[in-house]
Amino acid sequence: MITPPWTAGTSTAVGSMPGVDPAEASAVVAGELPELPHLPELPARGLGADMIGRTAGLLVDLAVQVVPSGYRVAAHPGREHRTIVDLMRRDLDAFEEALERGGLRPDVVKVQVAGPWTLTSGIELPRGHRVLTDAGALREFAESLSEGLATHIAEVQRRSGAKVVVQFDEPSLPTVLAGALSTPSGYGTVPAVAEPEARDLLERMVNTARRAGAAAVVAHCCARRPPVTLLRESGVDGVSLDATLLAGAPAALFDELGETWDAGTVLFLGLVPSTDPGRPVSLADLAKPALELVDRLGFPRSFLAERAVPTPACGLAGATPDWAHRALTLTRDLGRAFVEPPDSW
Repeated sequence: MITPPWTAGTSTAVGSMPGVDPAEASAVVAGELPELPHLPELPARGLGADMIGRTAGLLVDLAVQVVPSGYRVAAHPGREHRTIVDLMRRDLDAFEEALERGGLRPDVVKVQVAGPWTLTSGIELPRGHRVLTDAGALREFAESLSEGLATHIAEVQRRSGAKVVVQFDEPSLPTVLAGALSTPSGYGTVPAVAEPEARDLLERMVNTARRAGAAAVVAHCCARRPPVTLLRESGVDGVSLDATLLAGAPAALFDELGETWDAGTVLFLGLVPSTDPGRPVSLADLAKPALELVDRLGFPRSFLAERAVPTPACGLAGATPDWAHRALTLTRDLGRAFVEPPDSW
């Protein structure tokens, strides 16, 4: 079991925020999640600001360009790649300024990057095939991302004065494992990647992040049936998932979650709706999936303070600015309630 670099009752968010203003997004995050603020992502700014584009901008000696089907490897950095790099620089400037203006000196902050399987499934080689279909290209991308991530961690540490938690986003991993990822033409599917291969590559990235100074590493997958065991066995310190999707899940998934908690891995539980539910919500309503989970698995409810971190169910890119603000407030309040549960729980 790791000793988390955050304190009991800490909360955070998955990554994305609505809007196009990094200064506004960073101010909201810093104000509502002071214990573990995250570097906001603003995909509404378009290609280059989404998860794949942002991570591609961290690559060393590899560049991408935008084509009708998305991203493709480029021979050299062009205008589009330079724009991607510039967007990240603006985000870091805004995040640093928000911490300074708020008088915050957090002990730890979080950054998000696309995991190796999601990244290489979202970028095409020059001939049109996805990067993950070519073993040599896959290895080259992993090495490039490792180098770029180390530089990114160092810069965030310097700018924030905080330890850095790295979150690998792997929303495409279940599709990759199932062999359900379509070819760029749309007429076929990419062969399934075996679980040992998927785990080994992710494990190498986790170890890279640690060697680069990451205080903790989290893997996020908000699919209905995330590969929890694979993520845990890759060596991450935390597994992040949408806990609101657990109702009706097969017993095997709950077994995996129990084994994950028993192994000392922290669960980042997505509990707050990512968009306005259109009705009043109470902390008791929001906490219900977490309470049912801990009760079903037979752990004491104190585990929610010790080995859980509440988050929104997934990214907040589709929320209104008002709901995004409210969602972060509710997430923060949930974290505190995990430490001092109301009598009604």
